[in-house]
Amino acid sequence: MGSPKGRVRLILLRTAAIVGGVILVTAAVGGWLFHRAMEIRGELGTLTNVVPQLKDELLAHDEAAARATLVQIQAHIQKARSAATDPVWKAAGSVPGIGRNFSVVSELVLSADDVVEGAAQPLLPVYDTLDWKALKPVQGKFDLEALAESSPSIVAAANTVDLTYERLSAIEDAGLLPEVAQPLAAAKSSLSDLRRSLNIAADASALLPKMMGSDGTRHYLVLIQNNAEVRATGGLPGALAVLRLENGTVSLDDQSSGAALGKFSPAVDVDPAQTAMYTKRLGSYISDVNLTPDFPTAAKAAKEMWEIRHGTRLDGVIALDPVVLSHILKASGPVAIPSVSPELDQRLPHVLTDSNVVKALLSDVYFATESNELQDAYFASVSKEVFSLLASGKIPPDQFLGALATSVDEHRLLVWSSQKEEEDVLEKTSVGGAVSGLTAGGAAFGVYFNDGTGAKMDYYVRKTVRLESVCTDGDYAAYKVKIAMTNTAPLDATKALPVAVTGDGRFGTPRGSIQTNVTVYGPALSHLDTALQDNAKVSFGSHLHNDRPVGIVAARLEPGQTSEIEMTFVKVVQQAEPSVVVTPTVQDVKEVLLPTVKTSCAG
Repeated sequence: MGSPKGRVRLILLRTAAIVGGVILVTAAVGGWLFHRAMEIRGELGTLTNVVPQLKDELLAHDEAAARATLVQIQAHIQKARSAATDPVWKAAGSVPGIGRNFSVVSELVLSADDVVEGAAQPLLPVYDTLDWKALKPVQGKFDLEALAESSPSIVAAANTVDLTYERLSAIEDAGLLPEVAQPLAAAKSSLSDLRRSLNIAADASALLPKMMGSDGTRHYLVLIQNNAEVRATGGLPGALAVLRLENGTVSLDDQSSGAALGKFSPAVDVDPAQTAMYTKRLGSYISDVNLTPDFPTAAKAAKEMWEIRHGTRLDGVIALDPVVLSHILKASGPVAIPSVSPELDQRLPHVLTDSNVVKALLSDVYFATESNELQDAYFASVSKEVFSLLASGKIPPDQFLGALATSVDEHRLLVWSSQKEEEDVLEKTSVGGAVSGLTAGGAAFGVYFNDGTGAKMDYYVRKTVRLESVCTDGDYAAYKVKIAMTNTAPLDATKALPVAVTGDGRFGTPRGSIQTNVTVYGPALSHLDTALQDNAKVSFGSHLHNDRPVGIVAARLEPGQTSEIEMTFVKVVQQAEPSVVVTPTVQDVKEVLLPTVKTSCAG
């Protein structure tokens, strides 16, 4: 059996051989993994040059070239997928510590493959249906058939991107190598943008054909909100119209005014909790249905009121304001307004443009005449001409849809449907105007204004809203909502402004002054702690709307006076970046909503 020294030497030799073999195998595996990593990097790197080419070809509507480019993209991704699913690569993913980097790279490559096969490939044949030009009306009719036929492909693509985004979002980037963490973050960001756009396209493709009458005639009540007398969703619904949509053909069916509908007694049914906050006027006057910022509630009440007075069955409600009309006229160019009366012809512009329409509708008309009937007639005439313009097909489609998108972003364009399946989709979007549910997820705040003057003084009010995060040491966040309002009316407003603007004081506010009820919503499950007005503690109306705390403070301002209101919300459990929605006013929303301020805990 040999000497003990000989046996030790043999064991050492065998051990050395095994160790050497392991080193050789490890080196080979390491070399193979390095080779695969370079292969993946090369293939995905090539895509950074090819994908912009696909985008350019799609924008140019060169389907043949786009198909050829997509084939190239698929080939590069398949090579990367082959490397990232290699047995050795997959095995490396199970190694403690560094192995997670290999599995994340595999997930990124598989996700890219899913997006190409499940989204890009199905969308290519229907891409033309998403072209703005395809949505241009011809002789007053929109072609809905192509959009309806493409809807399943668009919805499927949106679902694929949704699932892929959720899968990547679940991956924690802590502990990953920078070479892996950075592409992961970039993929999440890109998919987030793509997801948002595709979801909008999917919702539009599923909703628009039916809502525009592909399955039967639809009637929509349009509330034209007058921002000069502010309401929570924008302004008093003074001018009213009914749009008729029949298989893509749009026409104006009827027109009226809030004054013509009068008071409803008994009042129509409205959510009791909101009635407690905003009074029974919600169900008594169509001009007050939007004292609540919850547009679905306002729309339901308006629908019932119109149906009671006119008997026309409505399928939905649309709200917009004169600033929306300015966005549309910027896209279309000027529009001529027919004569309403010699009195108005001498004092109001005969041609409306994006630069004069807001002033004409919210200020000039009240200087031109004290007659409510003539004012309503002018509003009706403008509405008729603008709706005719929309159906004419003369507005460049991309610019028209851009005007609508801007209006939606500013919360000036709101839509409600009486069809539950359609409303379920709308309520998830900002165009639905709901103050609770998915659209109010995260640390959501809302600042809404309601006129208490009973006149058109809000044309002269300038407002700012700022959210400030407060440094806390606890598990909850805290925020301050700061609102500033200034009455910029002339100091001699009682003489310089007509009674139609200043009011006659019947609601208790002296002529020239304004009274505004400021309503602030905090995030769900948070707590409204204190309210300050001009740096002094004040009592406030405290309410709860679907788990969201609500505070209401009234402010009265004489000409030239400024008032500041501050409300503090504590025990905010949401961790997401805060968002703020404000009532759209005469001002640009960007001028009203100031950047959020974050206080530091340092020191």
